[in-house]
Amino acid sequence: MAKPAENTRRIVSSRHLAEGEGWEASEFEYGLIIAHNAFYRWVQRCMGAAGVPDMSPLEILVLHNVNHRGREKRLSDICFLLNIEDTHTVNYALRKLLRLGLLASDKRGKEVFYSTSGDGRDLCDRYREVRDQCLTDVLSGTGIAGAELREVAAHLRALSGLYDQASRAAASL
Repeated sequence: MAKPAENTRRIVSSRHLAEGEGWEASEFEYGLIIAHNAFYRWVQRCMGAAGVPDMSPLEILVLHNVNHRGREKRLSDICFLLNIEDTHTVNYALRKLLRLGLLASDKRGKEVFYSTSGDGRDLCDRYREVRDQCLTDVLSGTGIAGAELREVAAHLRALSGLYDQASRAAASL
């Protein structure tokens, strides 16, 4: 990934957070904010184009996570893998996906295991077709694909760990 010139303008989330040392964190956070919102808008529009326009971004992410590798998952598995602390929001998404017929559930003792239904798998396949047509094909021509994209992903995962540590530290103040 090309590094910006040193004299480029600082584009930050909040000037008061970008004063003094560490202003680059504010620049990163602003990029994260707009990327987050663009990503959520994208997944909703992609799912709409795949045939189901009234799903929230969380419901879409939960559906894809449950469909991942064709393995059953528990609520705690889904929350852990998506790094979501509020289990109630994921539980609500699971109930909606069940009502839509996109998931199936199997209660074993106190645990409930979720899997995608045939309709859920078909919807994930249609989503992938739209994604390939509208995003994947475009990404390959930008220079931000393959190894570059994997590097960005690795940095984001590392930074998420630092933000998790910081949130634990802030909770203990």
